[in-house]
Amino acid sequence: MWFSLSFLIVLITSSFTSTFSTPHSYADILLSQLLRGKSRLSSRATIGRSFVPIAPGRQLLQITNYIIRAQIGTPPQSLLLAIDTSNDAAWIPCTACVGCPSNSPSFTPSRSTSFRTVSCGSSQCSQVLNPLCPTGQTSCAFNMTYGSSSLQAGLVQDSFTLASDVVTSYTFGCLRQVSGNSVPPQGLLGLGRGPLSFLSQTKALYGSVFSYCLPSFRSVNFTGTLRLGPKGQPQKIKTTPLLTNPRRPSLYYVNMVGIRVGSYVLPIPASAFTFDPNTGGGTIIDAGTMFTMLVGPAYTAVRDEFRRRVRVPIASPLGGFDTCYNTTITAPTISFIFGGGITVTLPQENILIHSSFGSITCLAMAASPATGVNSVLNVIASMQQQNHRVLFDIPNSRVGFAREPCTA
Repeated sequence: MWFSLSFLIVLITSSFTSTFSTPHSYADILLSQLLRGKSRLSSRATIGRSFVPIAPGRQLLQITNYIIRAQIGTPPQSLLLAIDTSNDAAWIPCTACVGCPSNSPSFTPSRSTSFRTVSCGSSQCSQVLNPLCPTGQTSCAFNMTYGSSSLQAGLVQDSFTLASDVVTSYTFGCLRQVSGNSVPPQGLLGLGRGPLSFLSQTKALYGSVFSYCLPSFRSVNFTGTLRLGPKGQPQKIKTTPLLTNPRRPSLYYVNMVGIRVGSYVLPIPASAFTFDPNTGGGTIIDAGTMFTMLVGPAYTAVRDEFRRRVRVPIASPLGGFDTCYNTTITAPTISFIFGGGITVTLPQENILIHSSFGSITCLAMAASPATGVNSVLNVIASMQQQNHRVLFDIPNSRVGFAREPCTA
């Protein structure tokens, strides 16, 4: 999640509560089935270097993020972590955390023989954002915001297991205090490009290469996949150059050059897509934001052409969505055009969101904030990526896209 856009996620989540929320008993059943399926998950790790199942978090945890199963400590403790490509340091709720959900599993450091704190004088402490090392304190801590929440965590190290791979002395945040309700209840794994991200800490193991296929956000199963390492990645996938913005170095920037609705390439000014290292402007790929955001001129052009082609009266806005309908519609395709001659065309399932509340259907995109640093940023978000293989190849500076159904 790129933090300043959390207002939309909060609005959308609250607006669709009746559709997205699941009785806790059902979630508990699914969670117990997942934990009993350890051997099944491990057996799938033989495909590629490491092959980790992904599921939407709305059924198990009532969150908009996608989740994976990880194990932390010695002996291992199992948690369901949200994945986020715009964050770096992982963080998880630890026992005695103030403000963390009391009805959700947390990590107990005292039960792990490999747990240790990170000192204020360490290189890792200097790499974390907003480190806290007041006079007389030897252990590193840090503050940060996530969505509408703020958190404080101690910087620690322990073993970290995904599928069959064990990463020793993995550095992450052990949550001490949380305010707000946008923090994933069992923690988050940062897949960004910063020094404390999972990608950076496992560079020797995975070579800074990974890909994922996100299943439909309505799915209840772990049918998506996170592939780590160059082995097992698609060889003929179409790619576009990966860009690095020194103003926001953790983000995965790409060069989007146009948007098409149906067969019509929209007359959007080039400035709406310009990659600008000075302002942080451009386009990013993000698995931590649920709905795509487009800067003002780009979104207005998409919305207006979408409405023109649908030709059905507009209903009242719902949450952060301003193009909604009280009846079933047939949506035109929307295509993102990237540098390098690659076009990603979205099917209807990646364009429309449906609510059982009044049988409302909405265009699942919105405008970027009108002001602030994110006003110049386009975000290609998780709903628009679902059922696609998205490849991040850092050594070769490329991002790839290929249609890949991964929803059971």
